[in-house]
Amino acid sequence: MGFPDRIERTVDLAHPPAKVWNALTTAEGLAAWFARSAGIELEPGGGAWLDFGDGFEQRMRVERVEEPAVFGFTWHVYGLPDDDPRRTYVEFTLEPSGAGTRLTVVETGFAQLPEVEHAKAFGGNTDGWKAQFANLAEHLDAA
Repeated sequence: MGFPDRIERTVDLAHPPAKVWNALTTAEGLAAWFARSAGIELEPGGGAWLDFGDGFEQRMRVERVEEPAVFGFTWHVYGLPDDDPRRTYVEFTLEPSGAGTRLTVVETGFAQLPEVEHAKAFGGNTDGWKAQFANLAEHLDAA
């Protein structure tokens, strides 16, 4: 029996897609809700990074940019050694919804992991996306 490969979470935000897009795709936006600091080259093949503090940094590769509707990247699998080449793919989809935005994140690539690593990465990222979407909504509401 295989392991779940996909995390999907959707949230309705009371903000226009352009504002949500900015929070997802700029260094300033990402640093305001996702990490302590960030950097991004917003083009396919571009690099990006998130610094969470305490020596934890996440490096990403931008894979898809279709402003203002789709943003995707690959990143290191949580819980694996830094030199492990396996990655998961994260894609945000923004859809206008009334006066706001319906934001969906889908992360895939977990089925490539053995049982112990899968449990840590899949569980950690499932909880992580829930917490980060709450952070995003709080940031947008305060801005």
